[in-house]
Amino acid sequence: MVKIDELYFEKIMTAVILIALIVLSFLLLKPILLAIIFGALLAFIFVPLYKWFYKRIKSANLTASLMVIILLLIIIIPLWFLTPMLIEQSFKILQATLQIDFVTPLKNLFPQFFASEQFSTQISSVVSGFVTNAMNSIMSELTNILLNLPTISMQLLVVFFTFFFVLRDGDKISDYVKSLLPFPKEIEKKLFEYSSQITKSVIYGQVLIGILQGFIAGIGFFIFGVPNALFLTIVAMFMGILPILGTPVVWAPVAIFMFLGGNNFGAWGVIVFGMISSTIDNILRPIFVAKMTKIHSGIVLVSMIGGLLFFGILGFVLGPLIVAYLLIVLELYRKKPVPGLMIQESSEKETK
Repeated sequence: MVKIDELYFEKIMTAVILIALIVLSFLLLKPILLAIIFGALLAFIFVPLYKWFYKRIKSANLTASLMVIILLLIIIIPLWFLTPMLIEQSFKILQATLQIDFVTPLKNLFPQFFASEQFSTQISSVVSGFVTNAMNSIMSELTNILLNLPTISMQLLVVFFTFFFVLRDGDKISDYVKSLLPFPKEIEKKLFEYSSQITKSVIYGQVLIGILQGFIAGIGFFIFGVPNALFLTIVAMFMGILPILGTPVVWAPVAIFMFLGGNNFGAWGVIVFGMISSTIDNILRPIFVAKMTKIHSGIVLVSMIGGLLFFGILGFVLGPLIVAYLLIVLELYRKKPVPGLMIQESSEKETK
């Protein structure tokens, strides 16, 4: 009886110590947790390129170091050229927005509501105040980024370290995680298989293709002289990532604006590039996500918005992944096939 009590006490103490260490480790890593996750996601994206180089270099350390150099160039070169343009265009947008007369068009559209001069003045004051506060918030965020450069540099250092070690030791990390899972081997295999498919579907099929769509639309903005082209390109990239919405939310109003301004040639040019950016999805998505499981578009949209509000920009990727992994575990727990209402097979799979 005493021995049983001692064993029970040991188990309780072990569990308490383990939970305490997990909580303390989480609190310790919390400031850099998103940087670690981001580095791991970047490593996942670069795995095919890493394997291609590894077959030729035959050294894990050298190959992973080469991938770090390539990633540095991909990040630093665009920042070097685009940051001054982005800052310049942000100031131009701020100045132009503060000079826009929002009330006159509203008066023309709804004359009965703006019959009173006092009402018109109040609406003008409210709109101007809203625009000013919005622009001040944007400029404040830009200022905070500049002030937090040391912290951002530390976060980037963590990203690159995580990127290097996940690429180099990916198989060992995977084996270690498998050893911690409480599932049978068959369930464990399915979990990793579906998780890999879902991750590829979200990263390649949703994020990278969405960014490419926005980039193509942006080429049209630059070629045909659209004002604030860089800012509109970045917005188009974000819209391209979001399912259902897409890049037409950006390039269609731009084309209409150019038609109204009398620039018909530029408007048609923007439409052509916009149509290419919208249809490229149908060409590239089957290439990237053929034979992969995909998430219901409604789930992707809701989880992206929730992820954005909770994690920030990185939530565009983390939101769908977290929800997708939850759905995978639930489906495996039910011991039913994964394809269903929330998680579907690709059309290529369904036709076989």
